[in-house]
Amino acid sequence: MALKGWRLILNRAIFIPQRYVFGIMGLFALANSFTMRVCLSITIVTMVTHVPPTEHIQGETCPDPSLAISDVSINKTVNAVIETARQKYDWDEKTQGLLLSAFYYGYVLTHLPGGLLAEKFGGKWTLGLSLLSTSVATVLTPWVVSMWGAVGLFIIRVVEGLGEGPVTPAFVLLMARWVPPSERSRFGAMIFGGAQIGNIAGPYISGLLLADGGDWANVFYVFGGFGIIWFIFFTLLCYSTPNSHPFISDEERNYLNANIVASGLHKKLPPVPFKALLRSVELWVLVAAAVGHDWGYFTMITDLPKYFSDVLKFNIKDTGLMSALPYIAMYICSFIFASFCDLCIKKKWHSITTGRKIYTTLSSTTPAIFIILASYSGCDRTQAVGYFVASMAFMAGFYSSVKINAMDIAPNYAGTCSAFVNGLAAVSGIITPYLVGLLTPDQTLQQWRLAFWTIFVVLIGTNILYLIWGSGEQQWWDDVEKHGYPENWKHGPLKTRPVDTEKKVVIPKHDHSPVL
Repeated sequence: MALKGWRLILNRAIFIPQRYVFGIMGLFALANSFTMRVCLSITIVTMVTHVPPTEHIQGETCPDPSLAISDVSINKTVNAVIETARQKYDWDEKTQGLLLSAFYYGYVLTHLPGGLLAEKFGGKWTLGLSLLSTSVATVLTPWVVSMWGAVGLFIIRVVEGLGEGPVTPAFVLLMARWVPPSERSRFGAMIFGGAQIGNIAGPYISGLLLADGGDWANVFYVFGGFGIIWFIFFTLLCYSTPNSHPFISDEERNYLNANIVASGLHKKLPPVPFKALLRSVELWVLVAAAVGHDWGYFTMITDLPKYFSDVLKFNIKDTGLMSALPYIAMYICSFIFASFCDLCIKKKWHSITTGRKIYTTLSSTTPAIFIILASYSGCDRTQAVGYFVASMAFMAGFYSSVKINAMDIAPNYAGTCSAFVNGLAAVSGIITPYLVGLLTPDQTLQQWRLAFWTIFVVLIGTNILYLIWGSGEQQWWDDVEKHGYPENWKHGPLKTRPVDTEKKVVIPKHDHSPVL
């Protein structure tokens, strides 16, 4: 049916394909979600009272160039920080650690519920309302802290984590509905690569807002306000499926319907087949691969700045810059890997399964090797930073493999599977900061080397599991009508969708097109 009226006007005004509009809005969404996630890491420095250490453990740490600075300069710097801060709180290191980890307590809990909600009501509103709740909570953070201190901040950070939990499963479901298999690596890099933009922009913009005595509350107002603005545009421009989009062109709609295998585009799906899903080896090895990646990734996010500062003795300004370099490399390489992966799949130079295994290996084994090399670089700053940058650059292969593999094996239940995978993997965000703290009480080179060897073992071990049992093919339980039951299935039939004998047209609640 040809577009008419306001739909035709909007279609011509937004002249790029609607799936690219979705991709761009997705990039901004992930970037903003990560700025809200990481902004506390730098803001908390100006929120608490700070007493410079009077001594430092020597021996297995690097020489500190800042010791050459006179005591007068140090005192002036400390006094300037104290005088320009808006408000100070007396929170010890243990309290600060709990506050920084609070986000992940909420984040883990809402992955699976978020995936189920996305499949029932549509990815658009699950994603939009989730990020809106996080944005509102971020804007309210300064007021909550002023009223209830550390307890209030802990609770509001848990709420922010609860809001962001459904984001990844909702995006995976939306991509399964909007992106053909031959374009998924590029879209995965574009959308999920937004996380690296957030990792770069969050600390950098926070630093600008906090410079020269800036009010720390402004950090939360800016990032939370941006999220609210994003929500308005997202609700106007994006929809759960191509068939529910009011001003998509007929050409693009027909192209997507012809190239996307998710049957949820055309009919209401049966209940989530948990009985088969929980027995799927392919899904469990995907969980293992995701755990391996998150183990290394979260360690880099939370603890690499500490390594640069406490071991390599970079000053605060240089620590921020050095910490950003790996994510810049990761973001750039995510597009390089994604484009090449999509090209190989489109040209049929290798299968989807082979492609996912290649880039899982690149994003696991290669970073593990570079991280170990960095740990043996000693006090050579240039060499250590170079190895860390290389490790994160190769970790970008994750966006062309593990991150999007759920929509390969289960395009109809991509939201639930992604929630299951990411929810379990995100537990690494709670474990790794605590484990690194146990292994590095004195911040020495030898202690950190042990922490890095732990990352190496986890990355290599999980990669081996994925190489053996990983898959890029749709699993039978994702569409029983199409694939049937395997011969060795002995657990009874899966639940099916009730047949409505009175109505010939079924219009699901989650924006899918009717079945005639």
